[in-house]
Amino acid sequence: MENSVKLDCRGVWKLYGPNPTAFLNKHGGNPDQDTMNKAQIIGAVRDANVQIHEGEIFVIMGLSGSGKSTLVRCLSRLVEPTAGHVEFEGRDLLSMPEAELIDVRRKKMGMVFQHFALLPHLTVLQNAAFPLDVQGVDRKTREARAHEMVELVGLKGRENYFPRQLSGGQQQRVGIARSLVAEPDLWFLDEPFSALDPLIRREMQDEFMRLQSMLRKTIIFITHDFDEAIRLADRIAVMKDGAIVQTATPEELILNPATDYVEEFTRHIPRAKVLRLATVMSPGAPEGNYAGDLQGGLSVADTVDQIEAESRPFRVINKNGEAIGTIDARTVIDVLIGRSGK
Repeated sequence: MENSVKLDCRGVWKLYGPNPTAFLNKHGGNPDQDTMNKAQIIGAVRDANVQIHEGEIFVIMGLSGSGKSTLVRCLSRLVEPTAGHVEFEGRDLLSMPEAELIDVRRKKMGMVFQHFALLPHLTVLQNAAFPLDVQGVDRKTREARAHEMVELVGLKGRENYFPRQLSGGQQQRVGIARSLVAEPDLWFLDEPFSALDPLIRREMQDEFMRLQSMLRKTIIFITHDFDEAIRLADRIAVMKDGAIVQTATPEELILNPATDYVEEFTRHIPRAKVLRLATVMSPGAPEGNYAGDLQGGLSVADTVDQIEAESRPFRVINKNGEAIGTIDARTVIDVLIGRSGK
């Protein structure tokens, strides 16, 4: 059963230029690129439709200038859309009074950006507690909650450090603790790890997945790195020139790219990282002498060494432990060398 929709965005436009609302209305709410160019209108977001489900990690990706950060700012109404509808938990964000919107952002939404934006004169604990301080929560309560978040992100013992005494990865952990302290229902992360070196970035991705396994937040995550996207995402929206050109699971993007742009974007991603055993297996599992059972949700890359080491096939099972197919070394090799028909 599919989880309920947490955030519903339909027909959202963000145009920059002279009289963008009048321009959009004049052209029936759907101008083409040539018409916008002639009118000196920039389509930062063009007719975006996104439905974010409860508990999923939804990644928005694209090259620099594709509109992904602007779209996320429209979804949180940090930027006012030119047109469209955005509902959060069934409430219309775009018609919400300013005071109510600020309250929703403070109590329901958490945000982490590429630049850590820690307050340099506050300690780790004080930075983590800052959102609750703004809400007027008493000191004892906010510090107790901040202690929990600092420990959760692996910084226990550094509560009294200042940002200048921390590494880049540690500073980003403080930013994550701060964004979680108010227990948000929706978590926005805008390229949070892109300023980190590759080793720390990988460590932070691991940390992020650990936190998500514990907290099960609804997450909108922006990146331009497809490797990062396929590692983290339940679904991915690919943007180009302000428009969403495809929304799909990582597997679907690899197997069925909707456009030449998506195909080129995904061309160099190793298929073994993305394809799951349940996708490449042979359906059905007759009685036989199997090497063992493997979860269908595992990727080929996660299991290649185990499968190749055995002369016998493995059974593939679903989350309920039911056998749904088989997989052997030949199938895995086909995926690795690109010979798979999948």
